[in-house]
Amino acid sequence: MCGIVGFVDKTKDKEKTIKKMADLISHRGPDAEGYYTDDDIALGFRRLSIIDLNTGDQPLYNEDKSKVIIFNGEIYNYEYLKEDLIAKGHVFKTKTDTEVLLHGYEEYKEEILSMLRGMFSFVIYDIKEKELFGARDFYGIKPLYYATFGKSFMFGSEIKSFLAHPNFKKELNKDMLELYLTFQYSVGEETFFKNVFKLLPGCYFKYKDNKLKIKRYYDISFNPNNEISEEELEKNIRELLDDSIKAHKVSDVEVGSFLSSGVDSSLIATLSNVDKTFTVGYDDKRYSEIDYAKDLSKKINVKNINKKITKEEYFKEFPNIQYFMDEPLADPSAIALYFVANIASKHVKVALSGEGADEIFGGYNIYHEPYSVSWYYKIPYVIRRFIGICVYPLRHHRGFNFLYRRSHKLEDRYIGNAYIFEPVEIKKMLNYKPKKDFKSLTKPYYDKIKKYDDVTKMQYIDFHFWLIGDILLKADKMSMANSLEVRVPYLDRILIDYAKTIPVKYKIKDGKTKYVFRKVASEVLDDKWASKKKLGFPVPIREWIKDNKIASEIRNTFNEGNMFFDTKKIISLLDEHLEGKKDNSRKIWTIYSFLIWYKQYFILR
Repeated sequence: MCGIVGFVDKTKDKEKTIKKMADLISHRGPDAEGYYTDDDIALGFRRLSIIDLNTGDQPLYNEDKSKVIIFNGEIYNYEYLKEDLIAKGHVFKTKTDTEVLLHGYEEYKEEILSMLRGMFSFVIYDIKEKELFGARDFYGIKPLYYATFGKSFMFGSEIKSFLAHPNFKKELNKDMLELYLTFQYSVGEETFFKNVFKLLPGCYFKYKDNKLKIKRYYDISFNPNNEISEEELEKNIRELLDDSIKAHKVSDVEVGSFLSSGVDSSLIATLSNVDKTFTVGYDDKRYSEIDYAKDLSKKINVKNINKKITKEEYFKEFPNIQYFMDEPLADPSAIALYFVANIASKHVKVALSGEGADEIFGGYNIYHEPYSVSWYYKIPYVIRRFIGICVYPLRHHRGFNFLYRRSHKLEDRYIGNAYIFEPVEIKKMLNYKPKKDFKSLTKPYYDKIKKYDDVTKMQYIDFHFWLIGDILLKADKMSMANSLEVRVPYLDRILIDYAKTIPVKYKIKDGKTKYVFRKVASEVLDDKWASKKKLGFPVPIREWIKDNKIASEIRNTFNEGNMFFDTKKIISLLDEHLEGKKDNSRKIWTIYSFLIWYKQYFILR
C-alpha cells in the first residue's frame, strides 16, 4: 500500500515540486520514496512495504525503460498473471505485483483491468508516446484524484498533495455543500475543490496532448439465480470466502484483523487465523463493542488489543482527521476507525476488515422494510401520498417518519444509508440559493435498475454512493493516516461475481437481513455473533454533544460559519438538541464537520 502523485506540464524544478507533493502524503508510505521526472512529467511515490520488501521500490520500469509505473494497492492474482506473461516472453526483475501490472499493460493494454483481482489505483506513463494511462479498481477501494489547471494535469492518491504544485489554485467548490448536507459526504465526480475530480470506480483515463479521455470498464450488475438452492449457496459462499481471505492474507509482513461485535468482522477474524484483533469502544456500554470482541477473541484463541476512546481525545483529534480526509465527512465512526487503525499500526502493517458485506449480501436494516411493511404498500399510492403530506410537520418523530417515507417512491427518497437534510431544509439552512439536488445524481442509476425489486435497487444505490463515498473512503483515509494497509475480503471480485446471483429471497428471510450469509456464519460462530443485529460502529455523539464544553465549542464554530449558513437556523438545531426537543445530532455533526474541515483547508493552511 502506498501513495502516488504526479503531474504533466512544462514547469521548472520538477524534482523539487514532486518531492514536496509526495511529502504531503508521506503517511501513506513512510518506508521509502521514489521519483521519475523528465521535461514533460513528474511521478512521485511513497512506499509502505508489504510485498517484496527488498526490491519493490517504485517508480518501476519495463525492460527497455520505455514505460514507467506508480501503483497503490494489491493484486491478489499477480502470480497467476505473471506465469502467463513469462510464457509470452516478458522478463521480470522483481517479485512484485507492480511489475505484473506494468507488463500486463504492455501485453493487453486496458484489457488487463478485466483480468485483475485486487484493489488498485495506478498510473503508467509511456515515455516514447508521451501518454498516461491511469485506472481505479472495480469498487473504489483505493482512491485516485485528478485536476487540470491551465496546461498542468495533476493526479494522485490524495487531494492535499496538489497543494504543493505552484499552478494549483485552492478554491472552494461551494456547489458541493448542498449535496454534502444531504449525503454527509462528498458525492459524485466533483470534489470540494474547484477543478479537482475523483476518478470513479471501474474507470480508467488516458491523457495525451493536453486531452483527457475517461472510460468505464466495469459496473456491477445483479443477476439473481432463482433456481439455486439454499444449501448450494451456503456451500459456495463459504468456499469463495475462504479463498478470498487466503488471497487477502498474502503478505511479507504480519496481518491482523479489525474486530467489532458484528457478524462481518467476527467471521473474518475467525476464518483468517490471525494472531491479533483490534477493537475500540467507549465507557458507555450501549455503544462499546469491546466486550463482544474480547469474548470472541478468547474463544478463537487470539489476542485482542483494544482501546476505550474518551470524548476529550475524540474531539482533540477531530480537526486532524478532517485534514486527512481531504474532504468533509460527517460519519462519526470515521474517528473511531482512525483510533482502531492507530492501535493496529503499532503491531501490524496489514489489517483485514469487514467492509462491503452489507452491500453484497443485503445486510442493512432498511433492506428489510419492503417485507416488514409490505402491508402498507397495499394502500393506493395516492392515499399514501396524502398521508405523507398530512404528517410532514411531524416527519422527524418516530412512527410519523415511517408514514412520511412510505409516501414517497423509492427513487425519490433513498440515496443510501444516510439522508441528513432534505432539500427544503437545506434551502432554509444556507444563506445562499442552492443549485444542486440529489436526484440529478441518483436518477441515472435508478434508470438502469428499473426492472429490479426494491432491495436490489437499494443495494445498487449503496454500491455507487454510500460504499464509495463513506465506507471505503474512511477505510482508506483513516488507515493510511496511520500508515496501515486495510484489506477488505468481502469486496473480492470473484466472491462478488457469485454473490450478485443470490435471489432476494435468500437475502431477506425469516425476519433477518443477510439471511444466507448469516447461515454461513452460523456454521462457524455462535448465535451471539451470527445473528446479532447490525449496529454500524456506534459512537455516542448524541450524548457527547450535550456536554457543556463540547456544546460551547460547536456553538462558537456555528457562529463562525455565517459565510455559508443562516446562523440563527443552525444554532436553533443545537438548542433543540440540548433542550431534548429533538435528536438533531446527525444534522449538527454534519454542519460541524464541514466547518472544521473548511477551517483546516481554507483558514489554517
